Amino acid sequence: MEGALGLSMEVDGVRRPTLAGLLIMGKEDILRRSVPAHEVAFQVLEGTDVRVNEFFRKPLLQTFEEVEVLFKARVIEQEIQAGLFRVPIPNYDRRAFREAFINALVHRDYSRLGAVHVRLDNDGLSISSPGGFVEGITLKNLLVAAPRSRNPLLADIVKRIGLAERTGRGIDRIFEGMLRYGRPTPDYGMSDNTSVVLMLHESDADTSFLEMILGHEERTNSSMPIDSLIILSRLQHERRLATMDLTPDTQRSEQATRTALEKLVEAGLVEAHGTGRGRTYTLSAKVYRKIGQKADYIRQAGFEPIQQEQMVLSYIEKHGEIKRAEAADLCHLNPNQAYRLLKRLKEKKLVRQTGERRGAVYTLPD
Repeated sequence: MEGALGLSMEVDGVRRPTLAGLLIMGKEDILRRSVPAHEVAFQVLEGTDVRVNEFFRKPLLQTFEEVEVLFKARVIEQEIQAGLFRVPIPNYDRRAFREAFINALVHRDYSRLGAVHVRLDNDGLSISSPGGFVEGITLKNLLVAAPRSRNPLLADIVKRIGLAERTGRGIDRIFEGMLRYGRPTPDYGMSDNTSVVLMLHESDADTSFLEMILGHEERTNSSMPIDSLIILSRLQHERRLATMDLTPDTQRSEQATRTALEKLVEAGLVEAHGTGRGRTYTLSAKVYRKIGQKADYIRQAGFEPIQQEQMVLSYIEKHGEIKRAEAADLCHLNPNQAYRLLKRLKEKKLVRQTGERRGAVYTLPD
């Protein structure tokens, strides 16, 4: 059994534990001698006061169980009524924590001294582990890169015993555990080549957003895909975006992102405006109505091309000139969309351009 799982292997006719076997099953005194870098810290801070400060040098399974108990004691749930069911809304999603913590234990660099840190404080939940991202994994491809591990045998064991996501897509669980509740995207921005740091920022749940997701999942009898959750979250906070604005977030190709957007249009959750590369997207009127922001829909979706042109011309009449950044801010557009708007006005000979690129200024023709 131990050999089949990879907990031990035969060396010169003698069966010896592997590093993975030691980490999973080894006694604490043996772990201290054989894997001195193995350590896990669980901390709870309130301001500058330390409420909990526990350190573990036990086998991974035991450490996981004990840290999970400490974490669960700090999970607070409220409930909402969604259709016929009561739906719990935790301050921290347990599945997201589970996958993030297992990732930190399995993929850390055991040749580098330092503990895996789990910290709860006023900013939220952070989990850090020694060693940078595994080769081939970056901030720009976390969601789409093929699963890989610094410790492949250890990763295989925890999957086979059911402790980790068997598909290798635990990162999806982490993102889902934040985004479906209308919370900020998981933040890996403090990671570097010495450590991976995940921050799940403290934030109230957006119950209207969750109800929208639950309603869609009930109608389709399927879970909302991660790229769709990312798109809906971005549109909720930034209102109006083009495909190219969303591709860095989905980490997929522009075509794949556009396909995801059009599926959301078909589902009635998103509305498309314009055609070609100038096509932009907003949350649909139905969604704005559902989340109680009817006026926001009118402000965002109501700015059709002719209205945008009139707004720019009115701005120039009043102030004498306009720059691309000012047009973008005025019409709630990104820089590329504002450029196309001003180019359209120039082609119609409604404005005159002076200067080039960022120095370009647009005025009314003589």
